[in-house]
Amino acid sequence: MTRSRSASVTDSDSTRRTTRMETDSDALTARGEDGVVGPAKVDVEKGAGDGDGDVQGQETSKDHSERDADGVAVEDGVPLVKLTGPDDPLSPLNMSSIRKWTIVTIVTSGAFCVTSCSSMIPFTYPAVEREFGVGSEVATLGLSLFVLGLGFFPLVLGPLSEFYGRSPVYFAGFGVFLAFNFGCAFAPNIATLLICRFFAGAAGSAFLSVAGGTIADIFRPHEVGAPMGVYTAGPFLGPVSGPLISGFISQNTSWRWVWYTLIIWAGVEFVLICTLVPETYLPALLKRRAKKLRKAGRTDVRAPIEIDDRSMLQVIGTSCTRPFQILATEPMALVLCTWTAILLGILYLFFSAFNIVFGPEGYGFSMQIVGLTYIPLGLGVTAASFSHPIWARYYRRRTEELGHRPPPEEHLRKGLYGVVLCPLSLFWFAFTTYTSVHWIVPLIATFPFGVGMLLSFQSVFLYLVDAFRPVAASAMAANSAMRSSFAAAFPLFTLQMFHALGTQYSLMLTAFLCLAMVPFPFLFFKNGHKYRKGSKFANTE
Repeated sequence: MTRSRSASVTDSDSTRRTTRMETDSDALTARGEDGVVGPAKVDVEKGAGDGDGDVQGQETSKDHSERDADGVAVEDGVPLVKLTGPDDPLSPLNMSSIRKWTIVTIVTSGAFCVTSCSSMIPFTYPAVEREFGVGSEVATLGLSLFVLGLGFFPLVLGPLSEFYGRSPVYFAGFGVFLAFNFGCAFAPNIATLLICRFFAGAAGSAFLSVAGGTIADIFRPHEVGAPMGVYTAGPFLGPVSGPLISGFISQNTSWRWVWYTLIIWAGVEFVLICTLVPETYLPALLKRRAKKLRKAGRTDVRAPIEIDDRSMLQVIGTSCTRPFQILATEPMALVLCTWTAILLGILYLFFSAFNIVFGPEGYGFSMQIVGLTYIPLGLGVTAASFSHPIWARYYRRRTEELGHRPPPEEHLRKGLYGVVLCPLSLFWFAFTTYTSVHWIVPLIATFPFGVGMLLSFQSVFLYLVDAFRPVAASAMAANSAMRSSFAAAFPLFTLQMFHALGTQYSLMLTAFLCLAMVPFPFLFFKNGHKYRKGSKFANTE
């Protein structure tokens, strides 16, 4: 999930789970009824796992009689702490609906804050260039370095929640994110600003790397679809909303007030996270219970997470290397990651392109009005996110028709619409950016791009999680790293490209990049099951 990250449903047989945990050490962080980490098996759209939920419940009931009042059961000679039963208040699944949706709201707004921060800097470029005496390329590094930190640091920071839980990662990550935004606000020179931007992105990535997991922790498989749909909209609306916010601030105040505003916003989010978002990772909660029991005299009791013999370095090493192994050996994953990387690169290219099209060089809009031109793009993203229940119902219907879980390629269906919408909207945008054409026409063109972009992202994320289920976390990390690389690179050559080729030809080039990707989703939708049979990492179901 994000990103889009999903919950996992694990088998309740302890030995089987431990074996799978060791062999698939980079599987999506998840929890079963007994709080044991296991590989990803859930589907965000369907809101259910692989159909083993009932079996799990039966096995849990069967095992319940073997547990004492503290939830301790002896397995392989080791007294393990588990839930006392399905109604155990320790389980995050048993939180009230109000509390669950409060957590969803705070986590989504936090993700929105972090991703908005990435795109709030472009409108500060002119003032930064004047104050620090640098060129546009150096100023643009403030955007590129943030996105690089946002994309690559989850490879290192993501696995930390497996050892320490969600809360420490939240508190430390968002706290450091807030601190480095202070550094940006009071930077005395360009070097300080750029360094703080990089580490602000890195710290923000810690929050994003576990946010989806929190939502998966607190909702049952059949409930997770709607809240996950709400959450996934946040990280994509953030980059579109950043320019809208900073445009008004930059025109009417100092460029530093962009960061002062962000500090206030992030500070409020930090307080909400610290006070209203509890620990939701069940293995970490069971570890706390085990510690309490040991203090009470049951010194031999252990939590399942405490008998995991993997070292942190081993997990981080796998997290850092396997994504690139997947890109190097899995053509389908490489192509799909390239598809989403191009789309995100174009989105970040827009942060400079819109100022050229609608600013003084184009339609002559002021800085704050240029910020408003991102609204149709954001509305497109919002409209696509609202379509989530429709796709979820369709997926459930397909499951009922087939009598079993549809193949992973079914997730690419929504991407078939997205991959067509994106180049069409870009050609429309390119051919209508002449100042003789009313400004509303190119603006409307960005709406279908927002729709197509989110549909494409969602389809690829779901496909990677389902098709590469044994190594789902690594597949998503590969996608994140590649997307961030493109998003960091595209803004660096935007001004030069637009000045050399002109606005229309530059935008047509982006349209042709998207057009080149059109055949692949259709090809994988039809033949993906054949390609997976020869894959080293993908499941062959």
